[in-house]
Amino acid sequence: METKTKNLSTTSSSPKVKTPGTAPPNYSAQEKAQAVLSVWTERASASEVCRQLHVSWITVQQWQERAMEGMLQALEPRVNLVKGAALSPRLQALLAKRHKPPHVRKLAERLEQIQLAKPQEPAAQTQ
Repeated sequence: METKTKNLSTTSSSPKVKTPGTAPPNYSAQEKAQAVLSVWTERASASEVCRQLHVSWITVQQWQERAMEGMLQALEPRVNLVKGAALSPRLQALLAKRHKPPHVRKLAERLEQIQLAKPQEPAAQTQ
């Protein structure tokens, strides 16, 4: 009787350990604000900020969106929570837009365009 030998490379008893990638840099709120303001004041482009801070363009874009939301919220008049809604209609619309998936938003915008472009049909045609 013959015994079969197994390929040792596929039956190794020690599992391969994945080397963890470098963790994303952790920046303070002040550093993020400085980065956003440097883009907004055109002292640096977004791509320059990305290179300097070793972050992706999407990360810088998210910082800008959060900064704008924070600024809008901070500039809204303070509302007494007992009297009514906690958020202004403008801020509620901004948050709703943010939570709506992009494809749904695009479809809603397109539907609105179609409805506005549709010619008004006469209510009743008389002959």
